[in-house]
Amino acid sequence: MNLRDSLEGLGAFWKEFSKNKTGLVGLGLLAVFVLLGLFGTLVVPFPGAIDHWRDIGFWQDNPQAAPPVWTNWFAKRKGVVSSVLDRAQAEESTLDSGARVSSLTFDYDFGYDLPPRDVVVRFEGSGLVPVTITLERPDGLVAELYRAQLELSEGDVQRVSLARNCSQEVVEFLRASDEALAASLDADLVKPVSLLFSRLSPGMAESPEALKGAYRLKVNAFLFSEDARLAKASAVVSGHVSGIFGTDMAKRDVFTGLVIGIRWALVIGLLTSIVTVMAGVLLGVTAAYMGGATDWLLSRLYELIFLMPVLPFLIVVSAIFKPTIWTLILIICLFFWAGPFKPVYSMALQIKEETFVEASRALGSRSWRIILRHIIPILLPYSFASMALAIPSVIVYEASVSLLGLGDSSIVTWGQLLNDALGQGAVINQLWWWVVPPGLMIALMGMSFAFLGTALDKILHPKLKTR
Repeated sequence: MNLRDSLEGLGAFWKEFSKNKTGLVGLGLLAVFVLLGLFGTLVVPFPGAIDHWRDIGFWQDNPQAAPPVWTNWFAKRKGVVSSVLDRAQAEESTLDSGARVSSLTFDYDFGYDLPPRDVVVRFEGSGLVPVTITLERPDGLVAELYRAQLELSEGDVQRVSLARNCSQEVVEFLRASDEALAASLDADLVKPVSLLFSRLSPGMAESPEALKGAYRLKVNAFLFSEDARLAKASAVVSGHVSGIFGTDMAKRDVFTGLVIGIRWALVIGLLTSIVTVMAGVLLGVTAAYMGGATDWLLSRLYELIFLMPVLPFLIVVSAIFKPTIWTLILIICLFFWAGPFKPVYSMALQIKEETFVEASRALGSRSWRIILRHIIPILLPYSFASMALAIPSVIVYEASVSLLGLGDSSIVTWGQLLNDALGQGAVINQLWWWVVPPGLMIALMGMSFAFLGTALDKILHPKLKTR
C-alpha cells in the first residue's frame, strides 16, 4: 500500500467518522484533554505545583477551603476574590544621612461585602534592612502596621502576614483614632484584617461593616549600605473565594490539581490499553492459528485471568506492596489482556480458513509470518475500537485504588484528589468543589473514549465482517 492509497483510506474513514455525532463529541473532548495535558502548566495559576503539590510552604498564602470564584454570583454578600498584587509603584529617595529609602506602593480596590481573610506582604532582598508597612484607608486614615529590622538574604522570601503579625498595631491604630472604640478590644482575640477593612463604628469587632474604596499598602525599606536592597515584592490578598474550582483544606488550588491529573490519566489509560489490547490480539490469534497444546494452554490461562476479580486483587496487592504507578500499570495489564482475547480468537478461527491464508501456507510461509503479515493487520480495526473502549475502565480502576489511599502518593491523579478530599472531611464539611470536579473529570475522560470506541466499532466492524 503506497502513500496515496493510505491517504485515500484515511479520507474515506474520516468521511464516515464525521457522520457520527457521538464520535465527534468524543474526539472534541479528547482534543481538549490532550491540549490541557500538554500545555496545562501554562494556564494554571500555580505552574510550579507539579513539583510542590504536597509542599505546605508552597501553598501557605492561599485561603483554606475557599469555594470557587463564580460562587460569588449566587451569594448575597460578596466575598473577596483571592489575588496577587505584583505591580507596585516603586520610588527611591536619599535621606540627608546618605541612606536610601526604597518605597513600594500597592493599590487595591476593595469593593466586596466581606473583608479579606489575610493580606501577606512578600519580598526578597539582601543585607540588614529596616522595613515599615503602612496601610492608607479610603477614609484617609493611615495605619502603621509593621516595623522591624530584617536580615535579608538572596533567595529567601520574607513574609509578613497582617493577620498574624499586626494585631497589636491594629488595636493601637484604632485607639489613636477613637479611644472609646478600642477600649474593649483584645489584641489576642481581634481579627486585625477585618478591622482594617471596616468602618469605624461601635461593635465593629462583632459585626464589621465593609469600608469599600481604594486602599494603598506601602512598604518602606531603609538601605544603609551599598549591598542592601529590596526586591521581588508582592502582596497576596487572601479572600473568601479563590480560583475556578476553589481550594482544599491544605490551601491547594483544585483546578491546578485537575489539570496536572490529566497527564497521568492519559498516560495510564493510553499505555495500559495499548499494551493490553496488543497482547490480547497477539495471544488470541496465536491460540486460534496454532491450535493444539498452544490453544489449550492459552485458553486455560484466559479463563483463569478472566474469572479473577480485578479490583479486589489490585486492592490486596496495593495494600501489601505499596506499588508505584508503573507497577500498578503492569498489574492492570496482566488482567486486561483477557478482554480482547476471546473476540479475537473467534475472528481468527474464521480468518485462518480464508483462501489467502491457505495460499500463503502452501507457498511455505512460516506461521509467525502469516500471523503478523496477514491475520493481525485484518484485526487492527477491531484493536483500535477495543483500545478506546478499554481506557475508561483502566482510569476507573486506578481512581478506585487511589481513592482507597493505596495508589502512588508521589504523583497527582484524580483518584488521589478524591482520597485527600474524603480523608480530610470534604463531604462532612460540604466542600463539594473538592469532590465533584475530580469525579466529573473521570466521567468526561471515560465518555470521550467511550464515544470514540463506539464510533470506531460502528465504522470498522462492518468492514471486518465482510472480509
